[in-house]
Amino acid sequence: MKITYFFRHPKVGHSIHRVFRTILQELNNSLEIETHDVPNIGSMPIDIIRNNLYTYKKRDQKAIHHVTGHIHDVLLSLIGVKTVLTVHDLVFLDNVKNPFKRFYKWLFWLYLPIKLADKVVCISNQTKNNILKKIDTKKLSVIHNAVDPIFKHTPHDFNEDKPVILHIGTGWNKNLELTIQALNNVSCHLRIIGKISELQTQLLINNHIDFSNESNLTDEQIKQEYINCDIVNFPSKYEGFGMPVIEGQQTGRIVVTSKIEPIIEIANDAVAFVIPNDVNSLRNTYLKIIKNPIFRNNIIEKGLTNAKRFSVETIALKYINLYQDLDKE
Repeated sequence: MKITYFFRHPKVGHSIHRVFRTILQELNNSLEIETHDVPNIGSMPIDIIRNNLYTYKKRDQKAIHHVTGHIHDVLLSLIGVKTVLTVHDLVFLDNVKNPFKRFYKWLFWLYLPIKLADKVVCISNQTKNNILKKIDTKKLSVIHNAVDPIFKHTPHDFNEDKPVILHIGTGWNKNLELTIQALNNVSCHLRIIGKISELQTQLLINNHIDFSNESNLTDEQIKQEYINCDIVNFPSKYEGFGMPVIEGQQTGRIVVTSKIEPIIEIANDAVAFVIPNDVNSLRNTYLKIIKNPIFRNNIIEKGLTNAKRFSVETIALKYINLYQDLDKE
């Protein structure tokens, strides 16, 4: 069985490539795999046309075609062949205020792609439920993202005097600003991964935070950041999945994260939950983790168990079953 995967242009972002690369390495043992990156970065009409022309040229009547996310509109060029679409989240629609742009994205990124796809994979139940609120369809199934096997349980002596708190991401939804405020006068080192703004830098200085910052790290460097830290900090305001939660659990670190969906679904009560807009919730949780080793170790053990649900072998098998079902139709 041959599966042809279509990815967005790498310059848009590597997160989808990274998620599927992990799965494809496992699937390559049992399937014939071909991958393509579309040539255009944007989502304007000219980009849709060029990306669809490219996709049409790469279609294969004998293959199953899997659009891996973001470039949902290329389903327009795959009419007549077997197709799978992965939808990661609906942030592309939910954050649009302009009614014309919203309709445009609803039509070309959601409604038509879902109507045209043979099967639609959602990476969380929240994404599935959000789609069902907008479109009535029976094509949806949930297959979670797989954790990269490079993340392995690495025992570590927790630094109670000055723990390293690893914060992943600096965008609007990653809640770095509230984290900084919550850590005022807490003895720790805040390790921030991602480009920080001038305002964030000033906030760090004003709150007397001992911090360091890196960006554009390789996967191996990211793995080492998890190993070096004592706490993984991920108190997001919005997420489509929340891979750092699983990566932290797999490494054997306690994870602080938000009690919101889909993180509740992904974390499986094996984290230290916080209320993402409550600075006292964050602060009290950090202090509890630092001062209470029984609480800390209990959460870490639960996390190691939970991470097994996202092993590449488990997730790859779910995709194989999906492809086999479609191949029979």
